Amino acid sequence: MIQNSKLFIAAAATLVAAVVLNPTPEQHRARIKEAIAERSPLAGFLGVGALTAFASTYHPLGLASYTTVNDHTVSIGVLGMVFVLQPSKDT
Repeated sequence: MIQNSKLFIAAAATLVAAVVLNPTPEQHRARIKEAIAERSPLAGFLGVGALTAFASTYHPLGLASYTTVNDHTVSIGVLGMVFVLQPSKDT
């Protein structure tokens, strides 16, 4: 009984943390700019990251979030972290 309540409390705390720490649109956009500049200094210098970030659409899911550009997922965020996806070779 006590172990079940500890498990429930841990799960509830994790869910609350996920909601509270869900990255904002600004966090996604900043990370997109950084990632593009890291991958290609020339693209960073030319502002490709800023343009991509500006064109992105933010989609909150409560526990997580993601951004898209032209129906392609660009970044995924959860628990305060934002991961920028590598573009696929076929698009």
